[in-house]
Amino acid sequence: MAAVRGRDTRPELALRRALYARGVRYRLHPRDVVGRPDLANRSRKVAVFVDGDFWHANPAEWQRRGFDSMEAQFPMPKRAEWMSKLLRNVERDAEVNNALASEGWQVIRVWESEICADPEAVADLVARRWPSKSL
Repeated sequence: MAAVRGRDTRPELALRRALYARGVRYRLHPRDVVGRPDLANRSRKVAVFVDGDFWHANPAEWQRRGFDSMEAQFPMPKRAEWMSKLLRNVERDAEVNNALASEGWQVIRVWESEICADPEAVADLVARRWPSKSL
């Protein structure tokens, strides 16, 4: 578990490079923004989260691994423990989304597998949703 990175992961770095090349500017992991998003722009109130497929329970990840459900991934002795851990992560994501939305933020969540498959397409998607500078 100590080897699991929380920041500067390969997908996050790929997205950051692609967004920066498009002229999108951001801050990394700002402490004063609810949920400490991976990328944020305070003036435009945009927060981007790069969610890991396993830790944030991406349904496509379980299917890709050949399991019928999320529970089937785990052996019985630890199944309840792992399920509660992952489901709490999903609940926390929803709480953060609601808290940021109530403060007027636009929340963008992308899966790491989407970025790994095509970082340029994800960067285009994020850049389109990023509010342009108003003059």
